[in-house]
Order: sequence, then structure tokens, then C-alpha cells
Amino acid sequence: MMLRYALQTIRDRKGGFVGALLALMCAAALVTACGTLLETGLRGRIETERYAAAPLIVSADQNVHRTTVKHKGNGKTKVKHKAKPVAERAWLPAATADRIRNVDGVREVVPELTFLAVPVAQSTGKPATSSRPSYGHSWASASLTPFALTAGRPPVSADDVVIDRSLAERTGLKPGDRLTVQSTGVPRPYRISGVAAPAHRGDLRQQTSLFFSGAEAARLSARPGQVTALGVLPAPGTDLHRLKRHVEQALGSTTARVSTGDGRGPVEFLDAAGARIKLVSMGGAMGGTSLLVAILVVVGTFALSIQQRHRELALLRAIAATPRQVRRLLGREALVVGAVAGVLGSLAGLPLAGWLHSRFIDRGAIPPSLERTAGIFPVLAALAVTLLGAWAAARISGRRIARIRPAEAMAESTVERERPAAVRIAAGLVLLAGGGALVAVLGSLRTEAASTPVTFLAVVVLATAVSLLGPLLVKAAAALLAGPLRPAGSGGTLATANIRGNSTRMAAVVTPLTLLIAMTCTVLFVQPTLGDAARTQAREGTRATWVLSSQGPGVPSAAAETVRRTQGVTAVTEVVRTTVRVGLEKFTAQGVTQAGLAHTWDPEVTSGSLAGFAARPGTAAISELAAEQLGLHAGSELKAHLGDGTPTTLTVAAVYTRGLGFGDLTLPHDLVARHMDNPLAATVLVAGDSDRSRLAAALQKFPGIAVLAPATADRLHADRQQQNAEVNYLAMGLVLAFTAIAVVNTLAMSVSERIREFAMLRLAGATRRQVLRMLRIEALSVLLIAAVLGTGIALAVLTAFSIGMTGSAAPTVLPSVYASVVGAAALLALVATALPGRLALKVSPVEVATSRQ
Repeated sequence: MMLRYALQTIRDRKGGFVGALLALMCAAALVTACGTLLETGLRGRIETERYAAAPLIVSADQNVHRTTVKHKGNGKTKVKHKAKPVAERAWLPAATADRIRNVDGVREVVPELTFLAVPVAQSTGKPATSSRPSYGHSWASASLTPFALTAGRPPVSADDVVIDRSLAERTGLKPGDRLTVQSTGVPRPYRISGVAAPAHRGDLRQQTSLFFSGAEAARLSARPGQVTALGVLPAPGTDLHRLKRHVEQALGSTTARVSTGDGRGPVEFLDAAGARIKLVSMGGAMGGTSLLVAILVVVGTFALSIQQRHRELALLRAIAATPRQVRRLLGREALVVGAVAGVLGSLAGLPLAGWLHSRFIDRGAIPPSLERTAGIFPVLAALAVTLLGAWAAARISGRRIARIRPAEAMAESTVERERPAAVRIAAGLVLLAGGGALVAVLGSLRTEAASTPVTFLAVVVLATAVSLLGPLLVKAAAALLAGPLRPAGSGGTLATANIRGNSTRMAAVVTPLTLLIAMTCTVLFVQPTLGDAARTQAREGTRATWVLSSQGPGVPSAAAETVRRTQGVTAVTEVVRTTVRVGLEKFTAQGVTQAGLAHTWDPEVTSGSLAGFAARPGTAAISELAAEQLGLHAGSELKAHLGDGTPTTLTVAAVYTRGLGFGDLTLPHDLVARHMDNPLAATVLVAGDSDRSRLAAALQKFPGIAVLAPATADRLHADRQQQNAEVNYLAMGLVLAFTAIAVVNTLAMSVSERIREFAMLRLAGATRRQVLRMLRIEALSVLLIAAVLGTGIALAVLTAFSIGMTGSAAPTVLPSVYASVVGAAALLALVATALPGRLALKVSPVEVATSRQ
């Protein structure tokens, strides 16, 4: 019976439930999209391309492992095994092939070499390929796809190269043409001996493949005695599962890994395997923030909806409806609305997830080889969250009307309470204290991974405190605004009276606006705060006169050596960048050539000496943050795993302060470069009095390398940081869009339910224009309150973030961007107030006054 009443109420009051339906739909769509990204990170398929014809692949272990043994008091021990992936490709000893060649069922073992090989335009030095990566291989491993010649002949000499059909079609190249290839050393011209394409399938979609002779491929890979992987081709009729067990047994004493089926994809596409982890982190962070924002918005929307029905619910209490019956009615209504919104929102969330996935690919955040997974779990989770959220929001919002006596309910339906319930005030104060505690904690966090989730959690917690304390804050603000609004005449007086007398309703409008401004400012200014501090440190620590930068994959060592021999050059420092593991913790690292380092680089050493690092190859310099985390100091022993997992032990020679600008660890260049997929320098620092033209003339045989002033290089670095920040803006943009929709939704609900109030004003002599003016003044007053509160929250959070991450209490706030945020919020507020206000004023005031309430 109660469900029938709930359906009847929804049917009769469709307009009152539209706002709640819209808020729940947006919440369901957002949860579905974030859940789909999370599921893609956990279960997304990475389809193999190069290894399509090799059902079994043997590769090196791509993880660093640590085993801990914990002794319990009862004599038992607990053993934990943990593993973390390394940043670069780990290589196998070539002799591993000898272990499995004679395994029963193995027809052939094909060694694979995969290395950097980018076709470049000779005139500009820019890559001749599209945005897809380009790799070199030995022609002996063409059978792993398999590739077959469509024109020309295989590469035989060191000058030969076979290109894939896709590259030939894009560039118009054909056998006999010359092609310059930038690999791990000097860019070199090759003669195209043939064109190849995958047999029995289309061209490779995720990569460009170049094939060299066996000897040339081994030279270019620069990994003597090692291979990228081993492709195992089984004999006809061999059971693959049994063969895998036999191969694993043969490799038992090694760390090699055996992959089949979809497990081959992560071996081929390391970036896709790493993107899984990033997507899990990003999807989890987005989903968690979205859920908290959705809860706050949905509860606020239901509170406003139930407040608008206060008289109706009070009448139900007056005709003997029990508190339990009122609660059940509200709960059934919420479940019906939540079910409809959950289904519609979940269905809308699937294409939204697809759009978001494609935008992440376009921005380079994830590779296209990581396929999106569209499972049922995110949809079910969104539906469950929507149903539970709607039911809980209705029960929380209707708690007071269902609990108080009928006479009190009737009285409160006419005149708003003087102040909120004591429980609400207490909860608001607790959350305010909790938000303050999070801000204090944020000021002590010094890593981005730790501080980012706390940053957005603090914003949501403080916004929730504003929601609970909103009526008191609105009344206090109304008292302060009474004087400034008095010159606005009757409109200002009426607006002040409405804000003061309907503080609960106005607080429901202030909350989403506050959240929108606070969250938007935080999202937009976190990255500039961190990026500006990093660039400032890098700029102040760079002593070089010139900086070499490449339009291709990097600056080869031969180019740096040429510059060293140029007249007027006193020092040249090659810089490569990667990440290393110390234990299981990941640290950003750079490798630098040590000779003459003091002429080009000043990291602001606080202990030890830069000269000590520059003079000895087995040393390292580390940032103060890394030293603090690892408990190290000058003279300590640093044990780390390099980019490809190779262990190394170094002595800490110097500790420096400019870790944001130069990374956590600084290691010898050759040590780092030998263990990177791309050993070319990201930048080269040049000191001396040689001019730009002389350096450019020396680099003529290295096309695509630009000689830049440090200020120009800094601007290019800022542009790259902006591109990376766009991914974060895109990720949080959905949350901000949801909050903006909530602002419009709440304002429209708030205005549309005041149709009787507007009619009374018009019957008392107010013109339509005067009523609209009053609404505009109210909207701007509410915006001012929300702007002050939202700006205060964002400023507190950003200041704490800046203190923790940069050591400075001055976050980067761009005035023009801040003005745009407030301006956009003002536009939303005015439009969402004016449109429903004009519609409400179209109805005759006499008709409204004589209608039943």
C-alpha cells in the first residue's frame, strides 16, 4: 500500500521529483564511468600484435620483489611477498633459449630484439611516423607475427632496412629509397631493401616496425648477450597448457616468465601494462571523489525537495500518519526515483566512459593498446549506490519531519525554524574540525601521491561542514549584507529579508555553489603550484648558457660529444630521465654526465659536495626529501634497482634541496642510460661563451636538434607540463560538471517552488520587473556568500598543499583564471534563477492565490 501511495505522490508531483531524479542520474552516470575506467585498469585486455603467431612467449621478470618475514608472539611467522613493476623493459640472457630448445613439443625458439628505431625526416629531424611508437627488430624474428615481404628482399647488409607496409603507404617510400633512422646512437641513413606486412591479417595498429639484419639489430639494441623475449613455436599437435608447464619447469631456476594468450599483450606493450596501474589509481581517485560529491549533492537535493513538501508531510502527520509511515513513504519514493535514475544514469555512463577513455588516449595518458572493458559490475555498482544513496538521503532529510509532533510540523511548514537542530550543528562542527585536521596533515605531506587524495578529501569535508552549518552562515552573512543592499531599494530589502528568513533554503543553494568554486579552484591551481615551484628550482639551478633539445626521440651522445669539441664550450652535461626503485618505493631519477657538472648545474647542495659526486662514478646525489624518506645522508650506501630492474649499490656523495626541479635521485649518466629503453638525452646543458650560430653549425649533421636559451627551454617545459595537467583537468572535469549541474538544479528547484510567494508580492503591488530584480539580488548575494566560503576553503587547502610540497605558503593563483571561475559561477546562478523565475511569473497571480496549496 505504501508503494502505491509513493507512486501516486510521484505522479502528482512530477515537478518536485525532477530535481532529485536529475541529481541521481548524474551521480549514476559518473559512478558508472569511473567504475568502467577502474575495471579497465583491473581487467582491460591488451591484445598482442607482434607476437600474434607465437602462442608462448618467454620474457624477463618486470617486477622488483621484496619478501618480509614477521615473527608473531605465538611462535608462528607470517611471510609476505610484494612486487612492484619497473619503468623500463627488463631483458633476458640470450642463453635462456638453450634451456628450452630441447623441451618436448618445442618446434623453434625465436629470439626477439625490440629497440628504439624512429624514422626521421632528414631535413627537419622530426619523426616521419605518426604518433604511434616505432621499434626496430631483427628480420630473424619476423616469423613471430608473422611478417612476410610484399616487395623487395630481406635485409642482408648493415645498410639495409625493411619497413612495414603501413609506413610505406603513409610516406610513399619504396624499395631502393633512403631512410634515416634514429636509434640508440647516431642517426643513420639506410637503404630500404623491402616492404613487409603481417600475413593473413591487417597492418599493425599500435606500432611501426622496422627490420634490420641480425648483426645490425644486435648493434642497435646495445644489449650484447641479451634479448627482449623468446618466442616459442610449438610442434604441430602440441597441447599448449602442457607445453607451458614443461617450459616453466625448464626455466625453474631462473626469473623468466612464461606468457600465453592475453598474457602476451602486457609483455609486448609495457606502457599499456603500466597504464593499467595508472588507470586503477585515476579511476579510484575519480570514483572516490565523485562518490563523496554525489552524496553531498544528492542529500542536499533531497533535503530541499522534502522541505518544499513540508506542509504536505505535516498534514499527513496531522491526520494520524505515524512517524514510521512517513519514513516508509519517503523511503519508497526515493527507491522508485533512485531505480529510474540509476537505470537511466548507468546507461548514460557507458558512452561517457567510452568518451573519457578515448580522450585519455588522445592526451597520451593511456596507450590505445589498452582496450576498454565494458562489464556489468560498474552498472550494478552505480545502481546499488543510487538506490542506497537515494534511500539514505530521503531518510536523513525527512528525519525531523517524521519525528516531531504534528502541531510542530504544521507550524514549521509556515515559518522556518530559528536555528538548525543541535545535532546538525554538532555534526557540522565535527566535520569542520575534521577538515581542519586534514588541512594540517596536508601541510606535512611531501609527495604528490600522498597529498593529492587528501587535498580533494579536505575540500569535500569542509564543503560538507558548510552544508551542515549553512543556515547559521547564511544568517550571519545576511546581517552583514543588509547595509550594502539597502541602497538597492525595495529589491535589496526584500532579498535581505528572504535570505535571513529562509536561511535553510538559501543554504541548500549556497552549498553546491561553494563546492563548485572550492573544487574548481583547487583542481585548477594544484598543478600550477607544483609546476611553478619545480620550474623555479630548475631555472635557478641551471647554470648553462645554452640548452640542446630534440624534435625527435632525444639528443644522441655523438651530438653532445661534437658540442664538447666546439670552440668556447667549457662543459656539456647530458641528462636522461627515468624512475628507479629503492626497495619497493619509486623515485624520479636523472642521469647526468659528471665531467664539468658544476659549470652547468647547481642543485643547492646542503651536505656532502657536488665535486665528490662529479669525481667518482659509483656515487649518487639525492634530494632532501628522498634522504629523509630513506634515512640517508652523505656517505650512506644507496641500494636501488635501475629502470630495468638491475640492482646497483652507490655511495651518497651529496644531498640537495632542489628535488622538485631535478628529481629525487641524480646518478651517473652512463649507468642510467645503459638500462633505459631510450638512452638518448632528454636535454643537454651547455656552458661556455660559444654563441648559438657556432653551436648550430657544429650540429648540422644532427637534424632536429635545437639550440635554445634556458628561458626558452623553460617555456617549452612549461608547455609539456600543461599538456600533462590537461589529463588531470579532464579527469576532474566530470566531477566539476556534475557539481555545476547540481548548482543549476538546486537553484531552479529553489526558485520554482516560490510561485505563491511571487504571486503574493505581485498582488501587493510589486511589478514583474521588481520581482525579477529581487531574484537577481538574491542570486548575487548567494553567489557572494558561496564565493567567500569556496575561496576560503580552496585557499586553506592550496596553502597547506603548497607548504607540504614546495615549502612555501604561497600557492600559485592566477587572477584571470580565478575571475573566470567566479564569473562562470555567477552566470550559472543568474541563468538558473532568471529562467524559472520568468516561468513562475507567467502565471496569473490571482490564479495562483486562489489555487489549492
